[in-house]
Amino acid sequence: MNNKSFWIRKIIGFILLFIICMLALAWAVMALWNHVLVAVVNVQPVSYAQALGLLILSKILFGGWKGGGGWSDKKKHWKAKMEEKWGHLSEAEKQKIKEEWRDRCKMWGKDREEI
Repeated sequence: MNNKSFWIRKIIGFILLFIICMLALAWAVMALWNHVLVAVVNVQPVSYAQALGLLILSKILFGGWKGGGGWSDKKKHWKAKMEEKWGHLSEAEKQKIKEEWRDRCKMWGKDREEI
């Protein structure tokens, strides 16, 4: 077997594995929807095709089409931005912000010493 046919077989195998995983995941979505949500939330049962559509829709809405997770990337960006802002504050400014948040948390019944 030459190198080219090896890679063609490998690519076809990965494509088939991806399709099988998507079909199994769609079945899991359908089963969970029909066994849990129908009883708990009183919604209509979904067919296999509808479950596959829900899976694709959730990927579009929550995962994006770029590499990595959509929300995960935004969370990392936000965290880096906040760490940069926090790094430029003096100790007195940091303490003032902590006190303000302590007061806000007390309003919600979360009286903690450290935030």
